[in-house]
Amino acid sequence: MTKTRHSLSIGPAAMVAAAFIGPGTVITAGLAGANYGYTLLWALLFATAASIILQEMAARLGIVTGRGLGENIRQSLHNPLTRWPAMLLVIGAIVVGNAAYEGGNLAGASAGLKLLTGGTAAAVEGGRTFWPIAVGLLAAALLWSGNYKVIERVLIGLVALMSLAFLLTFVITRPDLGALTQGLLMPSVPSGATLTVIALIGTTVVPYNLFLHSSSVSQKWRTPDQLPLARRDILISIPVGGLISIAIASTAAAAFFSHQLKLNNAAEMARALEPLFGKSARWCMGVGLFAAGISSALTAPLASAYALCGILDKSTDLKAPPIRAIWLSIIVIGAIMATQGIRPIQLIWFAQIANGLLLPIVTGFLLWAMNSRRLGAHRNSRTQNALGLLVLLTTVLLGGRSLATALGWIG
Repeated sequence: MTKTRHSLSIGPAAMVAAAFIGPGTVITAGLAGANYGYTLLWALLFATAASIILQEMAARLGIVTGRGLGENIRQSLHNPLTRWPAMLLVIGAIVVGNAAYEGGNLAGASAGLKLLTGGTAAAVEGGRTFWPIAVGLLAAALLWSGNYKVIERVLIGLVALMSLAFLLTFVITRPDLGALTQGLLMPSVPSGATLTVIALIGTTVVPYNLFLHSSSVSQKWRTPDQLPLARRDILISIPVGGLISIAIASTAAAAFFSHQLKLNNAAEMARALEPLFGKSARWCMGVGLFAAGISSALTAPLASAYALCGILDKSTDLKAPPIRAIWLSIIVIGAIMATQGIRPIQLIWFAQIANGLLLPIVTGFLLWAMNSRRLGAHRNSRTQNALGLLVLLTTVLLGGRSLATALGWIG
């Protein structure tokens, strides 16, 4: 029995990968590739490494304490002058932000379904439709089951489907491997690309994933001696997610930047691939977009529910009324937004930037929690703190540059 349990070590980190490979990633990575070619791939490589560092901390926190990041923040803040502002920050940024994301997730999954069912360019682009309601009902049914193992297996399957779809699209478009390698290994920020870099980091190192991961690992692993299993899960799942992001950006670079075409949305990427590379490219993109949308439509409400219940000291059992009420509210708000024909691209784009700017704050909370005496021998080492501070410093510098540019202090 122990042998079987140790062999099935993929799970919570695959949920994290499923969460950050959503329509937002398809849009953000696609726009980066279409507008800047392979130049910004280094940002995705950095973001993947940063995600591994921070998600390992979140997993260690969840397994050792048996509680999520939200609960640890609440328990660590005793002064009301610091507790309530911190709690409101989490509630505002994670819950409200995820409600906005959910609209994009449901719209993205719907766009994928429209592509697969032969929808026209206009139909895929927007318009009121029943598809988001159907996708929302599917997500709600899976979450209502309250069965963590079922949800985990569905998300692992969706990650596998996304990997196959987007990597096949990558192969079909035959990107320039020399330029791709240079873009990965030689960091540069072209003029006007700072917000795109922040968005690429924000779409990969997603703050709400730290809450999702720390809570979900405690459902699968309950003792510190299982930490190696959690780390193996992270080292397999997160790089796969990063590889998908790089494949999407490279596909857009090959299909749009190389042919001097303009990209406006993810569905347009799928349509434009067909005359250039054949129907198989459109099909792969449609499948990938649907899988990305439905996977994120599951994880965004779940992460919100974990974070809010943890902060408010409510049960994080998946069948508890409070957690069901929260994720159901997120899905309903998202479905309303998606069915109104609102174009999700601007909404998701700015949400990704906001995520990138919020990341230093949540990272600061995580680093603080990881140095608590309650963790004993599992507190952060000097090396882990140094790596975490490097991620924190990089995101602060990028956010500062973006703010200075917006205020006109620098060009």
